[in-house]
Amino acid sequence: MSLVVPTITAATPNEYASQLTRLDFAPRIHLDITDGEFAPSETINLNQVYWDNCHTRHSERNEESPQNSTDPTKSPISQNDRIVDLHLMIKRPIEWLHQIVALNPDLVILHAESDNAAENLPRIFAHLKEFGIKCGVAILPETAPEKVAEIIKEIDHVLVFGGRLGYQGGTADLKQLEKVAQIREILKQVQNDGCEIAWDGGANAENIAEIAAAGVDVINVGSAIARAPEPEKTYDTLVIAAKV
Repeated sequence: MSLVVPTITAATPNEYASQLTRLDFAPRIHLDITDGEFAPSETINLNQVYWDNCHTRHSERNEESPQNSTDPTKSPISQNDRIVDLHLMIKRPIEWLHQIVALNPDLVILHAESDNAAENLPRIFAHLKEFGIKCGVAILPETAPEKVAEIIKEIDHVLVFGGRLGYQGGTADLKQLEKVAQIREILKQVQNDGCEIAWDGGANAENIAEIAAAGVDVINVGSAIARAPEPEKTYDTLVIAAKV
């Protein structure tokens, strides 16, 4: 079974606030931040990101979310219970280290293709772990997992990117799913069984079962949920489809 995590990609603070409100049902969210340099698009920056007060405790739902159906006693999600993954598609993440720590996300995902990654990412991750922040690496289609094997062995999350960098609504490059088994093999070498493998890019109702069947732990979903007329119902449908 794969976790379904809605993604927010916002160009303006108003758009960001609106998407947070539309996704207030989700227990975990994935925030995309781009700098217009590493990725061609530019979103809000880390100085404009927040979530402490974004999640309103809502009344008991009439129907239990399929993602949490194993717990019949679950209560409504509070703002402090929400898990936040921060995906930074930026060229020089080390320049934003202070802001990352101040935000205190659950997980920070940095790109293997960012500037001087072989040297900088281990330094950044070591610093973040001092604050209890989990660390992940994202790999673009041109990057083979073995190229960053030493980083993968030490982290909490590996994101396989199979979409359109910096944008929602692209087509999933499902050939990238071949990397899942390669990553698993690297993790087995050091018995890093707790590391998540995630997918980002073009996930929707037509392909989510195939993505889940490849052994992906976390499936980040952008436009299929964000642009849906009823995002919560779409989310619930995708959660069921990802149970393979």
